[in-house]
Amino acid sequence: MKRAALLNLFIVALALSLGAVGCKRGPKSLTYIPGQGSAGMQNPPPSDISGTIGDGGAFGEGIDTTSAASRDSLADLLDPDKGERDRNIFSAQTVYFAFDSSVVRPADVSKVEIVAAHLQANPGHAVIIEGHCDERGTVEYNRSLGERRAQSVREIMVRAGADASRIHTISFGEDVPAVAGTTEAAYSQNRRGEFVLLRPKN
Repeated sequence: MKRAALLNLFIVALALSLGAVGCKRGPKSLTYIPGQGSAGMQNPPPSDISGTIGDGGAFGEGIDTTSAASRDSLADLLDPDKGERDRNIFSAQTVYFAFDSSVVRPADVSKVEIVAAHLQANPGHAVIIEGHCDERGTVEYNRSLGERRAQSVREIMVRAGADASRIHTISFGEDVPAVAGTTEAAYSQNRRGEFVLLRPKN
């Protein structure tokens, strides 16, 4: 009898742990910059969810929280009245990742260096690097992997000479696929790092 009770307890605990780790959640908490809708996205993020600066949240370590000038400059670029966002200018520089990897492939390094060169030539501009994943894995793991991917891209930009305080990161995990589907072809397009240019309005 005692063994049966222990076995039942083990089964219940196992079921609860699998439910907590492996199941999809309901609506996910996203930190998103308004106005960054992307043409062609199957599930564009809602436009009424706003990001925060310097709070160690979803923008990750890309934010320079030590420099008031950097924070003020970024706040101006994020203000729709003062700054504009362009996610199309660097669409050809999107970086794609291997499954479960945050390593930038050698063939994609030149893409990242193009964006770094743009920042060097345009001191009033900044960039947000978005990290994305395919849908395999837990929500939490994919959010973490997306951040690692964005940070890997950022590190290459800094090594290429771009100002680190103008390179910011955000992870969407699996929440914003570029392509719908469960084939490897779709997954390979969703494992990516995308650039969003921030520049002052003319």
